[in-house]
Amino acid sequence: MPLTPDELPRWLRVGFRLPNRLYEHGVGRLLGHRFLQLTHVGRRSGLERHAVLEVVRYHRATGEAVVVSGFGPRADWFRNITATGQASVGFGHGSHPAAFRVLDTDEAMDVVAGYERRNRLATPLLRNLLGRLVGWPYDGSTSARRRLVEQLPLVAFRPTR
Repeated sequence: MPLTPDELPRWLRVGFRLPNRLYEHGVGRLLGHRFLQLTHVGRRSGLERHAVLEVVRYHRATGEAVVVSGFGPRADWFRNITATGQASVGFGHGSHPAAFRVLDTDEAMDVVAGYERRNRLATPLLRNLLGRLVGWPYDGSTSARRRLVEQLPLVAFRPTR
């Protein structure tokens, strides 16, 4: 059974919130292109919301950044952007309107594989965390990676100006 945010261990929730705190204090730029701040509109409330998300692939020439919806399609930010079609992204020095797209399975698998290759030392921890998020042991095999990206959508954001 996949975890909900409230079911994560306290230390992990604190760790996930740390990048948010840096952005709240105006020093999000220290995170470079490893994290982005997503500004979106609540699908019911109409209020502006923010989420700081880890970037798993960044393309410097186009500015496209890919993130994982760690709580799947039920994540509030994911539901909000797909319902409203509105998103802005920033890397600690202002926010810009962005177009977004949900990656197809093959591209998402390539992105996850590339992320694992670039972060070899953290791969065991990453696989354990991803397994906890999806509710089954993620071992990094091709079949497991396919199942993973079918449960956890990857979204690419590209600034429109």
